[in-house]
Amino acid sequence: MEYQLYNGECCLNSKGCCLRHANKLTCYDYLSDIAEAEQASDYIEVQFKNTRKEYYLNSDRILLIKGDVVVVEAASGFDVGTVTMTGKLVLLQMAKARMRSKVEVRHVCRKALSTDLKKYKEFKAKEHETMIYSRKIAERLGLQMKISDVEYQGDGGKAIFYYIADDRIDFRQLIKDLAEIFRVRIEMKQIGARQEAGRVGGIGTCGRELCCSGWVTKFISVSTGAARLQDVSLNPQKLAGQCAKLKCCLNYETDAYAEAWRNFPTHEIQLETQDNVYYHFKTEVFKNEITYSTDRNFATNTMTITAERAFEVIGMNKKGHKPKFLLRDEEMEQHAQQKEQQDILEESVSRFDSAMKRKNKYRRPNNDKRNNHKDQKTKQ
Repeated sequence: MEYQLYNGECCLNSKGCCLRHANKLTCYDYLSDIAEAEQASDYIEVQFKNTRKEYYLNSDRILLIKGDVVVVEAASGFDVGTVTMTGKLVLLQMAKARMRSKVEVRHVCRKALSTDLKKYKEFKAKEHETMIYSRKIAERLGLQMKISDVEYQGDGGKAIFYYIADDRIDFRQLIKDLAEIFRVRIEMKQIGARQEAGRVGGIGTCGRELCCSGWVTKFISVSTGAARLQDVSLNPQKLAGQCAKLKCCLNYETDAYAEAWRNFPTHEIQLETQDNVYYHFKTEVFKNEITYSTDRNFATNTMTITAERAFEVIGMNKKGHKPKFLLRDEEMEQHAQQKEQQDILEESVSRFDSAMKRKNKYRRPNNDKRNNHKDQKTKQ
């Protein structure tokens, strides 16, 4: 039976594999079935709490598989983490991370023993309490920063404090106070608001797990231009995520909208017919439909046409011709039938209003007489 770790918690597994190993930093090892690829490299990938992962050299050639908990070298002391990748694919991941060959790579010491895991869990249990207490110290010193997370090293000799700040912070006094209270080496690491949301996690307005905590590893800047391109209402409360920044999902369909808008005329172009001048009201990009109104600011006498018909009318206007209707003749007949059905529906819905008014008209005097009769009895 082997011990496994997941986000600092120890799990048991009799089969030697991690019970809850799937996370956003997991890379699919498509070379795992090839024995030559597994033995092609002595480097392994080790993941620590949340989003931190590093690469180590298995110089003693310890038999390791994905999900094993190992003890590795640190700058001073040792650390405990979970093996997330072995074999040739680790070299490709190191090249992707642009790790220089001259950089000294630390070594794997051994598989984690029960004593290592016990000490590891003791320090992990202190992380939340340490974070709350460090926030109070930062507030007492008047520092404009927020400490969002704390990570202890496996042997408890070092603690990493993740913080968010808009401006440059002089935290020299803070480090002195923290080192004096907690008796460990202190490392301050600044992160962004999106990274904090990814570490904390949560549920988005779509009802699913936050993308930043589920699978996004690289954060791309999001601008309001992406919302304008998709005709999304520029409401800050709807566009902002839990990190108080613009939602990352605004970028997902931006390219599709940018390509689709090429097949539509600009909003400034007016369409002229023999009777009216039509102004752009709204566009349904993926339906390939444009709605025009005879009023520039309000929906009046709206007509919905395809983008092809809009370009056709624009071409006729450029030549000095004006069509009789904005729609084609066969489309105009369908539009008249739909409008007639809509008028009938509106009449059928409101046909009981007049009858209700007549009933209320005759009921009111009776109610008044009853009330007056009751008042006379009470006076007597």
